[in-house]
Amino acid sequence: MTAGRFRQLSTISWQRFLIWGIAGLSISLLAAIGPYVLADSALAGMGWQGWLTIAVTAAAFLGNALTPLPAEIVFLGGVGVLFLSGVLDETAALAGFSNAGMVTVGVLYIVVTGLQQTGALGWISQHVLGLPKTPGRAMLRLTLPVLGLSAFLNNTPVVAMFIPVVGDWCRKLRLSPSKLMIPLSYSAIFGGICTLIGTSTNLVVNGLLITEAGQRGFRVFDIAVVGLPCAIAGLAYLFLAGRWLLPERKAAISYSDDVRQYTVEMSVPTGSSLAGKTVEQAGLRHLPGLYLAEIVRSQQVIPAVSPKEVLREGDQLIFVGVIDSIVDLHRLRGLQPATDQVFKLDTPRSERTLIEAVVSNTCTLVDQTIRESQFRTRYNAVVLAVARNGERLPGKIGDIQLRPGDTLLLEAHPKFFEQQRISRDFYLVSSIPDSEPMRHEKAPVALVILLVMVGLAGLGWLSMLQAATLAAIAMLVAGCCSPTRALSSVEWSVLLVIAAALGMGKALEASGAAGAIAATLIGFAGDNPWLALAVVYGSTMFLTELITNNAAAALMFPICLSLSQALNVSILPFAVAIMMAASASFATPIGYQTNLMVYGPGGYRFTDFARVGLPLSLLMWGLVVTLTPLFFPF
Repeated sequence: MTAGRFRQLSTISWQRFLIWGIAGLSISLLAAIGPYVLADSALAGMGWQGWLTIAVTAAAFLGNALTPLPAEIVFLGGVGVLFLSGVLDETAALAGFSNAGMVTVGVLYIVVTGLQQTGALGWISQHVLGLPKTPGRAMLRLTLPVLGLSAFLNNTPVVAMFIPVVGDWCRKLRLSPSKLMIPLSYSAIFGGICTLIGTSTNLVVNGLLITEAGQRGFRVFDIAVVGLPCAIAGLAYLFLAGRWLLPERKAAISYSDDVRQYTVEMSVPTGSSLAGKTVEQAGLRHLPGLYLAEIVRSQQVIPAVSPKEVLREGDQLIFVGVIDSIVDLHRLRGLQPATDQVFKLDTPRSERTLIEAVVSNTCTLVDQTIRESQFRTRYNAVVLAVARNGERLPGKIGDIQLRPGDTLLLEAHPKFFEQQRISRDFYLVSSIPDSEPMRHEKAPVALVILLVMVGLAGLGWLSMLQAATLAAIAMLVAGCCSPTRALSSVEWSVLLVIAAALGMGKALEASGAAGAIAATLIGFAGDNPWLALAVVYGSTMFLTELITNNAAAALMFPICLSLSQALNVSILPFAVAIMMAASASFATPIGYQTNLMVYGPGGYRFTDFARVGLPLSLLMWGLVVTLTPLFFPF
């Protein structure tokens, strides 16, 4: 074997070999025991439509687990095959795209965008986390608020908001992010199983319960009687076992990778919430990749800033740091850019973005100060910070003399990028994503809208879809987020996966495959509904580790509906089991989106999730199967 061939093989992820090995072993076992199972099961009398549906469903599982194809492409392709073959008619194939649960998930993205753009979520995280002294207290300060937030918000955006916060927080605490990133994902999952709106899976299952089973559906807090004890047990497991099972790894991405050191000037405006607080109380100490170089107060310059220094209105704060921390600094409530130029631009601040531009040697502004060059008038953009070969630039931003190669951090309308990207004045122009100025003055409004939405849905005065729609409209009308940003925040790929998986679930039901599989499961479980519930939970838990949780739930529901009808018992305990099992994905990073989100920032390996998550999955299995029939009788 050549060295090049060996290197090529070595780049193939060993996880793929593991999955293929499991798949091969499963196929071998099915080949060995299949004839005996089929001989006495309902599967033996199933028509070609049922077998085709099972084959397409299995292909979708393997395609999602073993190929780099996006999940929405895999599942939409599966629905397309079932539609073209005649297993699904037009109405059934498109039914998933009008499902109330799927639409509710999409509308909630707009609600969360309003909370993000007003800084409401960032304010909560900043004031709740603090600076605990021990890793155990740090985990407690993180997991409890995340659990609480994800009980009422989609956990994916909650985790997305907390990942950079936790990364910065770990650097302040001198703690490896790998000790907190998995607890971040898991606590979001714990919160999601406590309420109906905690995760999209619950909404999807509840929508199916109403449309397919003819049930009233769950109210917001109905499933908390099972979910909350499971969440408490899960947190206890993390605190007791996390010390030994959570790895000590470095993050894959570090601020030290960024060599650009920007100099930026901020001010404490009149009426600021930071006035009267010390530098440490204001959260301006231990900033990752950023330090407060000096404070300019009237004619006085404070060069070595003490953490006990009390901030005053009108203080000019000079910071030096990397781009990500500079962006976070501009999102901090109570500070604003020191230059008044940002308030003189034609474009409203809510429509602007941050842009990086590298000054070229042909720029006509070279050797002029930013103030002398009248930068704002010339480009309709304001210079917020300057980076030059990693050195600290003294003085105020307006007094910095521009040189070729300087990197400027600008606040401007997004059109600046299109207008100047081929300009001779700049070598390179790039837009910084998700850098729109925060609408802090709208944060109280956004929080009130959230509380009203939860209250209306929780009291049963409006359905979850109606309450979420009302909240989304209120966010837009109140100016908590722009329509453009609201639409761009919707995860369309997630919605397509949900809709396609619902279509495949319809095919399982219409082709008779769901009934046949249910009858086979009854063969394993007998006429014992408790054992049937355990089989359902285990099957759903296994599927959600291979595919998305929404897909697993949508595919298992028709099977459980047939199973409950055959046993002549209520569908409710099975629906609760599906909700819990489809969300409680802990053993692999591919089983749940939040696990994938923390995989890189935590610097994890594939086996880290199995070591921490497999015992937790078994614990949840036992708890749900034990508790669910007590509150939702058969």
